[in-house]
Amino acid sequence: MSDIPTPDGPADDARGRDDRPRRDDRSGASRDRRGGHQGAPRRGDDAGSQDRRRHTDRRAGGPLQGGTSAGRPDRGGRPQNDHRRRGGEGASGPRAGQGRGADSRPARAPEPDLPDDVEPKDLEGAVRRDLLSLDKSNAETVARHLVMTSRLIADDPAAALAHARAARGRAGRIAVVRETAGIAAYHAGEWAEALSELRAARRMAGGPGLLSVMADCERGLGRPERAIELGRSDEARLLTGEDAAELRIVVAGARMDMGQYDQAVVTLQTADLDGDRTGSAAARYYYAYADALVAAGRAEDGLQWFLRAAAADTEGETDAEDRVDELTGP
Repeated sequence: MSDIPTPDGPADDARGRDDRPRRDDRSGASRDRRGGHQGAPRRGDDAGSQDRRRHTDRRAGGPLQGGTSAGRPDRGGRPQNDHRRRGGEGASGPRAGQGRGADSRPARAPEPDLPDDVEPKDLEGAVRRDLLSLDKSNAETVARHLVMTSRLIADDPAAALAHARAARGRAGRIAVVRETAGIAAYHAGEWAEALSELRAARRMAGGPGLLSVMADCERGLGRPERAIELGRSDEARLLTGEDAAELRIVVAGARMDMGQYDQAVVTLQTADLDGDRTGSAAARYYYAYADALVAAGRAEDGLQWFLRAAAADTEGETDAEDRVDELTGP
C-alpha cells in the first residue's frame, strides 16, 4: 500500500508530519481526518475535550510514501511482499474491443484540474513503471493525479480523494492506483470506500500488507470485532516488526471500542515494550499501551508509560507530555 506514491524529492515527503498517530475521539467530537497511523495523538489534537475517549485513531496508512506494508509506508518504495501484477486500461477505461464499442462507454466523471507545474516525472519511478500498461497520454494523466493526491493528502484530503478517484477511473486495474484511492478515502474518512479499494488492491497485489488500514476501516464502520478478526488472520501472522506492531495497536483500539480494556492491555504486552527505545514507532506503541492501562483503571502504570512515551518521542509528535500533566495535575 504503494500507499499514495510520493513525488521524488523531500519537499513532498509527509513522513514526520501527517502519517503519525492521532487520538480517536469517540465521544461525539468530530474525528480528525488528516491521516496518520493509529496510536498516540499529535500535539494540539483536541487535548481539552471533556468526555473524549482516548482510543486509538483510525489512521493506519500514511500516504505519500512509496509503499505500504500493513498500511504503513515502506521506505523502500514498494510494499513488502509485493506480488503486484501489471494491468490497466486505455485512456477511456476498459480496453477498446472488450465487449463494447467506444460509443457505448459511459462518460467519465468530471476530473479535478491539474496544475501546469505537476509533471509525471514528479512521481517515483517504481510507480511510473506500474503505469506502463497504459497508453502514454493516459499514463501521464494518471501519474499527475497521483502526484496531486500526494501533495494534497495532508492538508485537503477531500481534494486528494478527488484526484485519486480520477486516477482510479482511468486505471482501475492497476493495484497501486486502487491502493492510492483506498488510502486517500481512508484519510478523508470514507471508511467503506477505503475498505473496498484496499480489498481490490490486495486481490491484485497479494501479500499481507494493508491489514492495519483495513482493520482500522472496520473500526471506522463500527465493526471492531472484524478488526479483531483481521488481527487473528493467517496473513496477520506473516507481519513482522513495525507492521505487526501497528496492527496490534489497531486491534487494541478495537478492544477498547468494545470496552475490553484488560484485553487491550494484554494485546500490547509484547517485546515491543522491552528496552528504552526512542523514535516514532516506540513513542506510538508506548502511548497506546499507556492509554490502554489508564482505560483499564491502572492510572499509575499508565502514567509511567506516558512518561516513557514522552521520552521516546524525540520529535514531539504526540501529546504524551500533556497526558502526563493531566494525570499528575490538580
